[in-house]
Amino acid sequence: MTPHPLLTELTLRARTEAHSRTSSACPCPATTLADRPDATVVRHADTVAKAHAPDTTPADLAPRLATAAQLPGILLNPLNRPPVELHGRLVTFWPYGEPVDPEHPDAAPWEPAATLLAHLHRTPAPPDLPPMRGPVKAALAVARLLKATRRQQQAAAASCLRAWRTLPPWARAETPMSDTTTLCHGDLHLGQLVRHPAPDGPWRLIDVDDLGVGEPAWDLARPAAWYACGLLAPDDWSRFLGAYRAAGGPAVPAEGDPWPALDVAARALTVQTAARAIAKATEADRALDDVEQAVVDACDRMGSVPPELADGFAK
Repeated sequence: MTPHPLLTELTLRARTEAHSRTSSACPCPATTLADRPDATVVRHADTVAKAHAPDTTPADLAPRLATAAQLPGILLNPLNRPPVELHGRLVTFWPYGEPVDPEHPDAAPWEPAATLLAHLHRTPAPPDLPPMRGPVKAALAVARLLKATRRQQQAAAASCLRAWRTLPPWARAETPMSDTTTLCHGDLHLGQLVRHPAPDGPWRLIDVDDLGVGEPAWDLARPAAWYACGLLAPDDWSRFLGAYRAAGGPAVPAEGDPWPALDVAARALTVQTAARAIAKATEADRALDDVEQAVVDACDRMGSVPPELADGFAK
């Protein structure tokens, strides 16, 4: 398959930037780390070039990059290079960090992830930072579902949409979030963690595209949803929640039941995950796999319960 022009030029930029950071050229080939409509990422040696989503604006990206540069103990710092534009996409440059190994789930860094989140949430947000984009991404996933659904997935899509309608307007990106001061990541999952310097430096959060102010519970919502759906072991959830609390994270009470604080965001992330799964399965003309079906089943349970009674929807 012939690379598209953006990928070709991004690869060249990554190679050029990598060579500018060392006295000798690296003979190693460039590697495509991601190539999606919302992000194309290429690595060459110790340098990563990322083309952001087409709707990313300089006004939104600049304060997010500046925030990352100011928090070296929490977020991976961008390289000191201004963004460039390629084929209508803003491109930024980063040092390479070693990602979580998907082949060794038992070694997943739940405690470091939770501790980094707690520190992020306790950090004063810069005054010019835009809202965290978590609810917007959930709404986009549902919009994609509506466009993609065919007859064979109609039942799953209906469950997803019923669950979506149980959420309050802020979680559907229809009204602003009530928290306008807490600094949030916006899209926390294990793929957003790297060790820097590679391969065994301290863990850092990556991906500032959704960084902003908002409801900190959203950053805990994906592991909470996985736990509620039976996809994350209780011990792993306890490790994550315990580390977040130990580090003084403000999203949940220091003691007691965390679900009143997490419920809405966890339900929203469940719908987002299910919507994406159904859309991908439909576009690939395949059935849902067992994990995808488990998330859709959770939506079905959510949609059958009145919103005021939905706390702890799938536990």
